[in-house]
Amino acid sequence: MSVDTAAARKPAIFLMGPTASGKTELAIELVQSLPCEIISVDSALVYRGLDIGTAKPDTAELALAPHRLIDICDPTEVYSAARFRDDALREMAGITAAGRIPLLVGGTMLYFRALEQGLSMLPAADPGIRADLEQEAARVGWVGMHRRLAEVDPEAAARIHPNDPQRIQRALEVYRLTGKPLSRLQGRRRVHPFPYLLVKLARAPRERSLLHRRIELRFQRMLEQGFEQEVRQLLARGDLSPEMPSMRLVGYRQMVKYLLGEWERENMIEKGVVATRQLAKRQFTWLRSEPDLHWLDEEAGNISLQALKIIHSAFN
Repeated sequence: MSVDTAAARKPAIFLMGPTASGKTELAIELVQSLPCEIISVDSALVYRGLDIGTAKPDTAELALAPHRLIDICDPTEVYSAARFRDDALREMAGITAAGRIPLLVGGTMLYFRALEQGLSMLPAADPGIRADLEQEAARVGWVGMHRRLAEVDPEAAARIHPNDPQRIQRALEVYRLTGKPLSRLQGRRRVHPFPYLLVKLARAPRERSLLHRRIELRFQRMLEQGFEQEVRQLLARGDLSPEMPSMRLVGYRQMVKYLLGEWERENMIEKGVVATRQLAKRQFTWLRSEPDLHWLDEEAGNISLQALKIIHSAFN
């Protein structure tokens, strides 16, 4: 890319990191120092009514730093990486048109990658979704999974034998990732490249044990804040099933099993914490493969100042 073309691009900031790493806190600090507006990059925060279990920014935090792309979906909806990319690019255009800088903050790494690199119509495998599908198949069998595929992608189901678990899993995985049938996406082209001058930051403690402790404390705090009652109210609506993406989010999946009588309370807490740690591990795996990423060092102190120096250096 020529220097002139690069100079013409508007700046944007990615603030990435595993769950419970303190991204929201840092983002709010950056908004106090920079002409930024926050766009949430989180597949859980999009859902209305899922507040405590998603650690959604509270009223005071949103007053200091409003977040775009939170509370935009009903829990019955499927929200995809493709939809996120469209939504995020629209919000970014509005922010830059106002002379400000988009600050994209979150832990849904697939969304960051889809936004920056575009969506090949057949996305890369996602270990978390594949693990979920394996667990579902253990309950209902691959013939049952084939019936589910027939509901969302009858064309693919007609081509795939009910005893072909690998292809059934891939077709369902693609649907979970994109919200679109595999049969419709095959052969489609990539979208246009990312049109912004980008700096990417990552916040994560160097010691994994520290993050694990934060995850445990945050889960306990969610319980104290009324997480169980929140999920009870969601289930009381009558239109949410345990198989919906919103109810299969980390923490919600475990709480639903407890409320349905499948697990004891202590078992739910233990499994909720473990599942959150596993999510953080997957997020670290994505981050380690991310090019041009600036890791912020909490042990070096004043993480906000570190971030500001990197940003000023990148854009000036």
